[in-house]
Amino acid sequence: MQFNKQPNQKTIAAAVNTPFQTGGRLTVVGAGPGDPELITVKAINALQSADVVLYDALVNEELLKYAPKAERIFVGKIKGCYTYQQDQINELIVSRAKSHGHVVRLKGGDPFVFGRGAEEMEFAAFHGLETAMVPGISSSLSVPAYQNIPVTKRGASESFWVITGTTKQHKLSGDVALAAKSNATVVILMGMSKLPEIVSFFKKEGKDETAIAIIQNGTWKEEKIAVGTISNIEDEVKKNRLSNPAIIIIGEVVGHRQKLIEIKKRYVDSKELKVLSE
Repeated sequence: MQFNKQPNQKTIAAAVNTPFQTGGRLTVVGAGPGDPELITVKAINALQSADVVLYDALVNEELLKYAPKAERIFVGKIKGCYTYQQDQINELIVSRAKSHGHVVRLKGGDPFVFGRGAEEMEFAAFHGLETAMVPGISSSLSVPAYQNIPVTKRGASESFWVITGTTKQHKLSGDVALAAKSNATVVILMGMSKLPEIVSFFKKEGKDETAIAIIQNGTWKEEKIAVGTISNIEDEVKKNRLSNPAIIIIGEVVGHRQKLIEIKKRYVDSKELKVLSE
């Protein structure tokens, strides 16, 4: 099947503005953080019934096998390079739903966690489409978990913040400064370009030695991680050559990962010593 990456935009706009020809519908589907085994059964069912799949850059393309008969259109962005602007994606959803039937909008993580899924559903509903949403496993929880970092832990963290690192105005969210004052775990998505600012907020609160982990390509085969403290994390990022897409986790819970590593090492060492003594 050919991948149609650039339909005529005039055709899209014309289709949006015409009366209903077919009973189109949109299902916004969460693809999870990257590991294809983290897709949900409900998401697979939606893909199998899709006539068109519009998918993002952070979606594992292995998932497209569940929609073998659907037209597949890549609408993602990579490092600020847009295949489509958001307005064009909205129009494409409506035009394809009118001409083909069932459009699945496949988005990384959970579409309602900084995924613009709600905006796309509103646009589709305004143009008369049936809409549905299938939640996905959010990267804000699953990516730390894959590295044995819980976002909450009894005695260490009673709550957690999930914050976007880049607002609509391309600035760091002001919530980061508020979160830095708390004892909660702080998870920041899309924040790598703002790392110096983030570090500065935590230093102002006297949290130079607070643990922090940055995970790039979480749950993918290419996953990389840097672990350190607020005072040295920028050096660790450079040393490990981390970049986007990455998730930042700040708080005492980051230490749980190292604790597990040490426990496992002691267990392995004790088994080896036992073998040697026999």
